[in-house]
Amino acid sequence: MSEKELNSYRFSPEQEPTDEMLQQIMKEVAEEARTSNQQAAEAYMERMRQNARAKQTKWAGIIESVCHGKQ
Repeated sequence: MSEKELNSYRFSPEQEPTDEMLQQIMKEVAEEARTSNQQAAEAYMERMRQNARAKQTKWAGIIESVCHGKQ
């Protein structure tokens, strides 16, 4: 099946997709879901790292001030 045929297909009650079309559509959906999930996981981990660095900086300042008798 050509990409043009696949891209021109629209789900409708009058025209059922062929098994080949359905297989290709599901494959593309799965690939997009995998990519989207990976990007979301990477963004989440980056936010976690940023939050950890911010907390480390905050606590380093608090510890420093306590060790030197400042508050």
